[in-house]
Amino acid sequence: MLFPATSCPLRAGRGGGGRSWWGSVAEMPPPHPGLRSDSWPDVFLSAAGARSDPSCEARGCGHWEFVPQDPSSPRGHASLEGEIRAHLLPSKACRPRTPGSCSTDPQPLPPPLPKKILTRTQSLPNRRTSHASSIQVQLPRRPFLGSHSVDKSQAEVGPACAPAELTFGLTDAPLGLSLRNLHSPEAVHAALAARQLQGLHAIYARLRARFMGGHPGPCRPGHGFRLLDSSPCAESGDALYYRVVRVHDDAWHILVAKVPKPGADVPHPWGLELQASLSPHFNLQGLCGVVPEGTLPGAPWRGAVALAAEVPERTVAQWLVEACTQPPEEFVWAVALVLLQLSAALEFLEAWGAALVELRPENLLLAAPRGCAATGHARLLLADFGRVCLQPPGPPGSPGPHAPQLGSLLREMLGLATPSTTPLTAGLERLAAQLTRLQPSASRTRGALQALLWGPGPEVRGRGAPVGPWLRALGPWLRLRRGLLVLRLAERAAGGEAPSLEDWLCCEYLAEATESSMGQALALLWD
Repeated sequence: MLFPATSCPLRAGRGGGGRSWWGSVAEMPPPHPGLRSDSWPDVFLSAAGARSDPSCEARGCGHWEFVPQDPSSPRGHASLEGEIRAHLLPSKACRPRTPGSCSTDPQPLPPPLPKKILTRTQSLPNRRTSHASSIQVQLPRRPFLGSHSVDKSQAEVGPACAPAELTFGLTDAPLGLSLRNLHSPEAVHAALAARQLQGLHAIYARLRARFMGGHPGPCRPGHGFRLLDSSPCAESGDALYYRVVRVHDDAWHILVAKVPKPGADVPHPWGLELQASLSPHFNLQGLCGVVPEGTLPGAPWRGAVALAAEVPERTVAQWLVEACTQPPEEFVWAVALVLLQLSAALEFLEAWGAALVELRPENLLLAAPRGCAATGHARLLLADFGRVCLQPPGPPGSPGPHAPQLGSLLREMLGLATPSTTPLTAGLERLAAQLTRLQPSASRTRGALQALLWGPGPEVRGRGAPVGPWLRALGPWLRLRRGLLVLRLAERAAGGEAPSLEDWLCCEYLAEATESSMGQALALLWD
């Protein structure tokens, strides 16, 4: 299998412009002058008889095709294998190949070997537009994982425990149903519901490995560093972010140097120590190490700086300026997804006995998630650990430390949108009021946002209805939604569409939801 030497484009800008890094591999320059040129596989491509397709090379799609070389060369096209084999097979007389052969008693030619067609596994497609391949056999495209490394760990990272595979053999044993049970609708429905939940857990685990895979890991002795840009790729309220390449052997990662702004508030040391000790989390900025002073020649800062794993593109404050011009329904939906990710990050902090003293949109970062289209929803990263302090969790039911700030931020976001009367807008306005009045924990806030996004709605609960009937109705609703989600993901996968970040978040919700958790979310929203 031949791949381009880099698994993600080094983009100079978000929307294109300039040549794509998915061009001809043999003629592609190293990603940085300081990187080793022997990490590029042009020697392997030339040895295999590969050449770049000029039409594809002009488009920057990075496809290759194999062409026959000189038949006398031992590395010729595979279609010559039969002829080469005929030359090498021992025979009592010369095998006639042309008129006037030296043989006077011609022997019948051996049956020709089947013609082989050398094909190449498709390159990882770029994050923009996919092009038709020039090879003769169309192989299924692998989704681009958005990794910043050329090592194998960046290309594919599986879950810690491989999920069980669903079998669809001729036997009924995997279903756990006997002939007697097949005549019982309740038993059949229970078996299908169990299989749907098992399949949903497997899908969630695979998507989590895809979106969370390729973490660069900590910096170690022997790693080299190169500064990619002299200007920052993102600017938050108290830090500038510069892209840096970390090189070790044939693997390289793109990290960011987090440079504090002059005059910024002194960060709380306990919060920084907590950030350095946390395991990778999808919505928390992870640190890889520190770049000592003088390691990066030409760096526009002084002193040692921290290295972060994810490359941010902008802040929530900058995103709001652009997103508020969208149609009201799209903007409100995007706001709910951003708040959902923020509540997941704050829930993690509360579980560790920590709290964010001040929640600032200019210090909330947005980055493109791995494995998703560039046009999809962004990944939120909480990076302001300098304002995180120790706050031990209280007893169950105690006020959440972040609820008032979340309520104020939600009202501020909704105030930027064009007034609308959608159910989601009404639900978010109701949640903002409840955050200020009841001060729920970040975990309960996340459950309420999940219910507003994907249900159940207030019609399932009913106003003034007894608690027992509508709680019992949540079980069938949950089983129905799980089945519909599995079907929708299967239909989109059959059409070649990659799952989105929203699909993964919905899958996480339905895989972990219970009747009790959904009842608590509805009670928080509509009591």
